[in-house]
Amino acid sequence: MDLPLMVRVRQRLDDRVVIDLDSVVLRQVERHLEGKIRPGQAIAIAVGSRGVANIARIVRSTAEAVRRAGGSPFVVPAMGSHGGATAEGQVAVLASLGVTEAFVRCPIRASMDVVQIGATDDGMPVYLDRNAAEADGIIVINRVKKHTDFRGEIESGLMKMIAIGLGKKAQADLIHAHGAEGIKRYVPLVARVTLARAPILLGIATRENGYEETAEVAVLEPGEIEEGERRLLRRNKRTYPGLPFDELDVLVVDWIGKDISGTGMDTNVIGRFRVPGQPEPRRPRIRTIVALGLTEASHGNAVGVGLADLISRRLRDRIDEAVTAVNVITSGFLDRGKIPITLPDDRTAIETAILRLPPSARARPRLVRIHDTLHCAEFEVSEGLLEEVARHPRLTVVGEPHPMAFDATGTIIPMRLGERVPAPT
Repeated sequence: MDLPLMVRVRQRLDDRVVIDLDSVVLRQVERHLEGKIRPGQAIAIAVGSRGVANIARIVRSTAEAVRRAGGSPFVVPAMGSHGGATAEGQVAVLASLGVTEAFVRCPIRASMDVVQIGATDDGMPVYLDRNAAEADGIIVINRVKKHTDFRGEIESGLMKMIAIGLGKKAQADLIHAHGAEGIKRYVPLVARVTLARAPILLGIATRENGYEETAEVAVLEPGEIEEGERRLLRRNKRTYPGLPFDELDVLVVDWIGKDISGTGMDTNVIGRFRVPGQPEPRRPRIRTIVALGLTEASHGNAVGVGLADLISRRLRDRIDEAVTAVNVITSGFLDRGKIPITLPDDRTAIETAILRLPPSARARPRLVRIHDTLHCAEFEVSEGLLEEVARHPRLTVVGEPHPMAFDATGTIIPMRLGERVPAPT
């Protein structure tokens, strides 16, 4: 069949950015650590598995601040069940994010062992990574953003890192067993116990702009972490990048992966939670989602693949079922791990999505193609969306209509992301 012609579109997004990030982190952390560390004390720096912008640089600057304060820094993976729930797998995940011993200039101590440090008022045990528990102090680093499973005042950030990340698989299993409402309830409860009982010195929270760049860094004292995260989350929700359409017939996603989102595809961008008991996002409403590839940095973890309706064979062949199963089962959201209908190649997958549309929509489909859900500043739209694009104040057409291009195997030619479009002043 003839596929619709596509047009490249750019979207203006929030472009605030931290200038001289390394120095900003170093100065702020150094100031907050003054008088808190005695010479030679071991300080654990908790680092997660999310693709946080500039995470390796932030960790390196934090480690340097610890050394200047007289401490001996080391990194601990704080990522629940990710990396196949093994120490080696979690070190590999850190390496894929650029967090290596050579780059951050301090050791990495990885273990899935935990110690119980307390319990919530209703009896849930609270666990802490053993290496972190044995340290003289802990610094937690994470990005604050909307959660991919629910809405609340505390979603994804330092509190989640403290509760689930530092609690490793043991805590992740306990919390996720209660579903999305349980995560919403227990992350703050567990984190408060950890904050009260563990030697947490600081939380370093970042907020990102629409171009996956660090827009803000907040170094928070333990007593400031919860309220500071609430404040950053409100800002994140106001500037969150997404698709500027309410309804689409087809969304083609070139890449899914753990380095893109904890759910492979950001549920806030695609408008799908698929979490029992949680209402779906109001927008966008997408009839069919086609996913084509799994990123190398995912190490075979295809959690979130079940959010798609159709996938290509090349994505299916990259899935490590064992690694994916650990993450999906721990999360408790089994629908997200189900393998969608698999088509032989990218072109066939896209054609199938269009062919299943009603005849009126099939003739002029509302189709968008994105590189991944992390990059929404530039994408392609079918001609059926051009009138809407022309009316949108943040959208600009760049280039002429062109056909989708595929190689001889039916694999789509990679989309090249261009220059950013700054936000209006």
